[in-house]
Amino acid sequence: MTSPFSLAGKVALVTGSTRGIGLAIAKAFVAAGARVVISSEDSRDTARVAAELGQPGIACDVTDDVALAALVDNALAALGGLDILVCNAGVTGRAGPFASINMADFDRVMGLNLRSQVVLANLALPHIAARGGGAAILMASISALRGNGAINAYALSKAGVAQLARNLAVEWGPRNVRVNAIAPGFIATELSRTLLEDEAFMAHRMAMTPLRRPGTPEEIAGAAQFLASDAGAFVTGQTLVVDGGTVITDGS
Repeated sequence: MTSPFSLAGKVALVTGSTRGIGLAIAKAFVAAGARVVISSEDSRDTARVAAELGQPGIACDVTDDVALAALVDNALAALGGLDILVCNAGVTGRAGPFASINMADFDRVMGLNLRSQVVLANLALPHIAARGGGAAILMASISALRGNGAINAYALSKAGVAQLARNLAVEWGPRNVRVNAIAPGFIATELSRTLLEDEAFMAHRMAMTPLRRPGTPEEIAGAAQFLASDAGAFVTGQTLVVDGGTVITDGS
């Protein structure tokens, strides 16, 4: 009997898939039987990871609409179709309150984190529907779910991503395309190393997390595999929180 978590025979495109969460998702999908297009804006990283995983690699700056169209076209040419889209590429931007926000940075964060997902979804979802249906997974954040005095444009963009997943789920559900978002909590990656080494921050943050530890990229990848596979076949328009319980606790 085939596992409901199998992705055998499926074709996936994962942006930002050369490190961290995106790389973990790509590896999990390959292990589950999928062919995966590896993509990041760095052509060398893209080629290196693609070679390591034995998958096609296509470099792409997701803020460039022409490059996004070429990404989808080249993915289709390389693997013959598309069943799964994972919009993982993103940037944190400058920390601080909205009162002192740099609007150029605001535009950069919103363009990369939110606008690019709108454009890529519009390019990719028709092809997923043409194959009989499939899944799209958008990367949100728990910062989209609560207030924060220091995470400005990033949190706003991720709230937009969660709403985008809901809207696209309504729009594409009749064509058997499911769209969901994942909202990770604090995840141990190379990008979070500075915070992981900050004892005061970690003590405070882990006291706010019932599981008392950061998550791993592989744990986010497991959630993505669930949403992409038949195991999640009746789940759409949701934001799946994977945060060790951070957003449900009062810190006690």
